[in-house]
Amino acid sequence: MPTEPKIDKAPDGGRTGRLNAETIFRWTATAAGATIVAAIALIALFLLIRAVPSIRADEVNFFTSTEFSTGDANNLRFGIRDLFMVTVLSSVFALIVAVPIGVGIALFLTHYAPSRLGRPLTMLVDLLAAVPSIVFGLWGFLVLAPKIVPVQEFLNENLGWFFLFSHTEGGISISGGGTIFTAGVVLAVMILPIITSVSREVFSLTPRAHIEAAQALGATKWEVVRMTVLPYGRSGVIAGSMLGLGRALGETIAVLVVLRTASVPGEWSLFDGGYTFASKIASAASEFSSPLPTGAYIAAGFVLFALTFVVNALARLASGGKVNG
Repeated sequence: MPTEPKIDKAPDGGRTGRLNAETIFRWTATAAGATIVAAIALIALFLLIRAVPSIRADEVNFFTSTEFSTGDANNLRFGIRDLFMVTVLSSVFALIVAVPIGVGIALFLTHYAPSRLGRPLTMLVDLLAAVPSIVFGLWGFLVLAPKIVPVQEFLNENLGWFFLFSHTEGGISISGGGTIFTAGVVLAVMILPIITSVSREVFSLTPRAHIEAAQALGATKWEVVRMTVLPYGRSGVIAGSMLGLGRALGETIAVLVVLRTASVPGEWSLFDGGYTFASKIASAASEFSSPLPTGAYIAAGFVLFALTFVVNALARLASGGKVNG
């Protein structure tokens, strides 16, 4: 009877090596991701541990009080009401100003500007991100604040019935320029490169077939942008906006230079003054010598830490959990 040819089995050393490499890579990637999560959790735990004793010793309501007096460790009176108000107002106002401008610049660079003009403009916008915060602060205080006073006075005179444009009696003077309105404009300029850069990259990745299909149907340039580019880049614009908002929430030096302190509590007006979370902590950093007073500022920092997580979670929900491109 004919015998079947003997076939040597291929050694499985290569497959084993690939499996080992795959396992090592998987565990390395998992460890890298776990390290980030662990670092964030440890930071939150540290802030919470240092903040709780001071909050327990607080003589006023931490969330609703407008006082922030930590000079006497035996009589701590601090609350985050005004800090929260100034931080949210300045950051959201900056976002409202910067997003339309940033999206417009991104659309111009990707779909309207010729290449010989688009490249240098792109570099110019990106260079704004490299300007130090103190330069923006000095520009806002010395140049922008005096120039923007007429705009603030006009808004106050004509829209003063609306709480955002009202003026608190006994508060800072609009003519001084160091208001939340001015700080918001400075922050808008600072976050503009981030929003523009992310939006530009996402718009440039719009599938060419979608654009050509719209053009084949006789769509104008604006209709092509409205029907294909903007829907495709929506999640990217949201992601870039939230990155910009994160920077605005945590900006310190520029806000500290521009924004004037107020002697009376604010009333959710853009023409109030005060401190943001970050600028308040920075202004008192040299006084961090006693545990309880220091813990008061750490508690404020913990609220800012939590606020950034809320912003990121809302961004994920708004963008559908993904970013196109």
